[in-house]
Amino acid sequence: MTEHDKRRLGATLWAIADQLRGAMNADDFRDYMLSFLFLRYLSDNYEAAAQKELGLDYPKLLPGDRRPPLAVWYGQNPGDTDEFEKQMRRKTHYVIKPEYLWSSIAEMARTQNGELLHTLEKGFNYIENESFASTFAGLFSEINLNSEKLGKDYAARNAKLCTVVKEIAEGLAQFSTDSDTLGDAYEFLIGQFAAGSGKKAGEFYTPQQISSVLSGIVTLDSQEPATGRRKTLESVFDFACGSGSLLLNVRRRMGANGIGKIYGQEKNITTYNLARMNMLLHGVKDSEFHIYHGDSLTNDWDWLREMNPAKMPKFDAVVANPPFSYRWDPNEAMGDDMRFKNYGLAPKSAADFAFLLHGFHYLKPEGVMAIILPHGVLFRGGAEERIRTKLLKDGNIDTIIGLPANLFYSTGIPVCILVLKKCKKPDDVLFINAAEHFEKGKRQNVLTPEHIDKILDTYQRRREEDRYARRVSMKEIEKNGYNLNITRYISTQQEEEPIDLHAVNADLVELTQSIEAARNKHNAFLKELGLPPLP
Repeated sequence: MTEHDKRRLGATLWAIADQLRGAMNADDFRDYMLSFLFLRYLSDNYEAAAQKELGLDYPKLLPGDRRPPLAVWYGQNPGDTDEFEKQMRRKTHYVIKPEYLWSSIAEMARTQNGELLHTLEKGFNYIENESFASTFAGLFSEINLNSEKLGKDYAARNAKLCTVVKEIAEGLAQFSTDSDTLGDAYEFLIGQFAAGSGKKAGEFYTPQQISSVLSGIVTLDSQEPATGRRKTLESVFDFACGSGSLLLNVRRRMGANGIGKIYGQEKNITTYNLARMNMLLHGVKDSEFHIYHGDSLTNDWDWLREMNPAKMPKFDAVVANPPFSYRWDPNEAMGDDMRFKNYGLAPKSAADFAFLLHGFHYLKPEGVMAIILPHGVLFRGGAEERIRTKLLKDGNIDTIIGLPANLFYSTGIPVCILVLKKCKKPDDVLFINAAEHFEKGKRQNVLTPEHIDKILDTYQRRREEDRYARRVSMKEIEKNGYNLNITRYISTQQEEEPIDLHAVNADLVELTQSIEAARNKHNAFLKELGLPPLP
C-alpha cells in the first residue's frame, strides 16, 4: 500500500470516528475505535497463521458464505481443536476462538445481531485471560461496553456497537490492509484523537516530528555520532511512554531486528493499554517488548529497583517526553533513593529533573539519553540549579536543543531537548537554537523533514552556525553560573543593514522638490478658480 493510500485509510477511519461518536467525548470513543482496529489486526494475523498451519485442510468456502473458514474447520474437527490451539500458541503466541474473530463480529454487526454486545464482552475477556495472559492481561480493561454513553439500555448500546463495527468493517474493506498498514492507521488515529483532546493529549502522544528528532539522536553512535547509526541497540527505554509512538520511532530507524528489546513504563492505565496494542499492531512480538503499568517517580517497578549493580537493568538508549513541570510529593526517604542521592531532590513544584535523573540512572555508560523538558530546567535556581550544576561538572550534558513554540497539542510553550551521556568526549556543550526554524500550521507549528534533518545533522557533525548552533566551553558556562539559557550563548538578532546617508539625503531633496512643484501647479489651478492657494 502506498503512503497516499495509508493516509486515505487513516482519513477514512477518522471520518467514521468523527461521524459516529456524536456527543461522546473523543477520549471515550477513541478506546472503542482503536480496540476494534486492534481486534481486526489480531484476527487477520491469526487467520493467516492458521491457514499456513492447516495448509490444504484450511476450508475453502463458496462465494457468499460469510462464515470464518476457521469456524467451519472447528465444526468439522472437534477432536483436533485442542492440539491445533496448542500449536498456534507456540507459533503465534496467542489463540482466538472463531466466534471472536473480527470477521465473525463484523458479520454480527452487518446483520444487526442482538447478541453482538455479549459476544464482544466474552471475546475481550477471552483475549485478556486465555489467549496469552502475559501479553493481553487487562488489555481491554478501560472499555465499558455497558456504558450509558453508548446508549440508555442494552438494545440501544448493541445497536450503536453494530453501527460502529459495520462502518469500520466497510471502511477497511475499501483498502488492501496488512499489519503495517493497520499499524500506520492506528498511529494516525492516535494523532487525530490527540488533536481533539487538547491538553489531555500530552498524557499519551508525542508528535511524530519530535519523535523523529529524539529517535534520530539516540540511534547514532554515542561517542562518535559522525560515524553514523549504530548497527544494533540491545535495549531502549521510555519511562513515560504514553501510546508508545516514541519507542516505535526508534525501532523504525533501527529496523525490525535492530533492537534486542523495547522497554516502556506508563502510569495511565488507558494509555498503557494503547501502548501494548500499538506495539503488537506494528509487528513487535510479545517477546520483544515489555510495557509496565506503574509510576516512574515512585519507581514501583520491582525489576528496576535491583540493588546489585551487576544485575541492575541498564539501557543503550533512553528517550522520554514526561509531563512538563509536574507537581509531585517526594518524601524524606527519597533523598536516599539511588536515583537522586548524589544530586538532591527536584522541587515539589516541578518534577522535571526527577524524571531526568530517573532515566539517566538506568543509562549504560556508553548509552545516550534524549529527553523533552520545558526551558525552565535550563535556568531555574534552587534545587534545580544544584542538579544542573552537578550534571554539567560531571560532563553529562552533551547537547541542548531549543525547539519552536506550539509544537504540542498539550501546550503552546517552547520546549527543549536535553541530550545526556555518562561518558562524552567533547569538553563543551553544543547549543542548537532551532526555535525559529519551523512551518506555521493552522493549529500547531510544524517541523518539516528539512528542519528535522538540519537539527540532526548539526548534532551529528557537532558543527557551528551563526545564530543557530554553537559549541560552548565549560569555562564560559561556569562564568554564567551554570545557567544554560540558550539565548545567553546564541544571539538571534539580525545585523542591521548599513544606511547610506548620502543616498537618503538625495532622496529627500528630490522628494521635497517634487512636493514643491506639485504645490505650485495646484495653486495655479486654485488661482484660476478664485480660491485661496495652499500654504
